Amino acid sequence: MSKKTNTLLFILGATAFNVITTAACFIVLLLLYARFIMPLIPEGGQAWGFPAIFVAAIALSFVIYRAALKQLMKRMDVEKHFDPIFGGRRPPPKDSSKTP
Repeated sequence: MSKKTNTLLFILGATAFNVITTAACFIVLLLLYARFIMPLIPEGGQAWGFPAIFVAAIALSFVIYRAALKQLMKRMDVEKHFDPIFGGRRPPPKDSSKTP
């Protein structure tokens, strides 16, 4: 496979991993909230927990994603297997000694 194909597959896999991690974090935090915190809060204030759980799930999944990506970068040579999607290689610099 080419470097561009490897890069595309990596991005698709990393995106799927991030979405699954976010959903799993949301479910786990929701279960913990329902089991331990919700019984302690009056009924009128329980709804505020859901936006907080959503934001916490995103933050937690970001931390997990960064840690997983850092471990992956340690294990493999990124330059060898992946190619930048945007920009590509830079063109050689123009010769400044020539004047028009």
